[in-house]
Amino acid sequence: MSIGHTLLGLLEAGPRHGYDLKRSYDERFGHDRPLHYGQVYATLSRLLKNGLVEVDGVTPGDGPDRKRYAITEAGVTDVEHWLTQPERPDLYLHSGLYTKLVVALLTGRSATDVLDRQRAEHLTAMRTLTRRKTGGDLADQLVCDHALFHLEADLRFLELTAARLDALRNAIRSPQAEEARP
Repeated sequence: MSIGHTLLGLLEAGPRHGYDLKRSYDERFGHDRPLHYGQVYATLSRLLKNGLVEVDGVTPGDGPDRKRYAITEAGVTDVEHWLTQPERPDLYLHSGLYTKLVVALLTGRSATDVLDRQRAEHLTAMRTLTRRKTGGDLADQLVCDHALFHLEADLRFLELTAARLDALRNAIRSPQAEEARP
């Protein structure tokens, strides 16, 4: 997720101070990863430099003066463009789990144990997300559903892989694979 674009989108509701933007961001998107103030102000500084926001006013505060930021027309256009771009699906073509399975098979360790531990980890995560979803608001429910569907797909992959372990073991130990060994 682009923090800059998210802050720009929040600014479309009207000018705000960095503190207010951080609070609004954290309420809507920061359940698991709230923004740090430094991250907010560094992002606002970059957006200001790029002409996507402007300082709409300065208010004296207890510490440094508080700047109120407003989105510019260029910022609105940037958000519109960002919203039209689909998110790139994660293809998971380089899977750490696959690497562990191959190393386990190459070294004579139990790939089944690797799969079993991974399955248990996924089930624990699913239980945690289900509890959170049950007690959560609509935003939490949607975020948890997204994660749960991915975990379900991972579990299907684990089952498919378990069914193919012998074939994978044979492919790894094929004559071509053996010739490649030093």
